[in-house]
Amino acid sequence: METVTLSRLVKEFAPEWREVLSKDELDSLIVLRDGVSALEPEDVLEIVQHSICEHQHNKLLN
Repeated sequence: METVTLSRLVKEFAPEWREVLSKDELDSLIVLRDGVSALEPEDVLEIVQHSICEHQHNKLLN
């Protein structure tokens, strides 16, 4: 298992997404069962999508 920030994943796989993600989203901690080396670009897209949804959900609750 490896814990990384979303910003690290974005930096490595899709740096163009940095501009559209909030600081809170980029600072999110992501736990990867098999580590960064096992990720595919599609996996990172799914992680980013989930992070956006999670942060939107949290904003609605506040």
